[in-house]
Amino acid sequence: MRSEVRATATAVTLAEEASPLGRLVLAATDQSLLACVYDTQEALRERIARSGGRRVEFREEMDATAAQSAVLAEARAQIAAYLAGDRRSFSIPLDLSLASAFTARTMRALETFVPYGRTATYGELAAALGRPGAARAVGMALGANPLCVVLPCHRIVGAKGKLTGYAGGVSAKRFLLEREAAS
Repeated sequence: MRSEVRATATAVTLAEEASPLGRLVLAATDQSLLACVYDTQEALRERIARSGGRRVEFREEMDATAAQSAVLAEARAQIAAYLAGDRRSFSIPLDLSLASAFTARTMRALETFVPYGRTATYGELAAALGRPGAARAVGMALGANPLCVVLPCHRIVGAKGKLTGYAGGVSAKRFLLEREAAS
């Protein structure tokens, strides 16, 4: 008799968090924060399931492992402190596996290229990534940010400083930029 080998599923717990920006949906593994999005749990489940390369076991927050609960608690605490103006960056471990290679590269560049309280244009970020003609591609990558608020895509603005294109809406982008400017 042959033994069957099964791929181990990645356990992901989804949780909702109320914020001054509206509802955020968080996703955590035992090791890291996988998502912080302005979306529904159903849409995030589909996005995670489509990300490929792994089987996923979704859990409700009440069924989270102790490690997932700790990731969610830390994420909530850091997001709340950031939104209150008491924190300038995030130190929670992040998982960018929901992002394409270009999106992940773009997301990693955000914090170093555009520090807290500053803005840059899509074109400037594209140039910093070595792709000066790729402002639109940068915009698409930022639109796919799986870790909104935590990875500061809100700091990227239109060519003349116009507030454009943010998953939480322009009012959420304005709130975040004003909060950073006030700190």
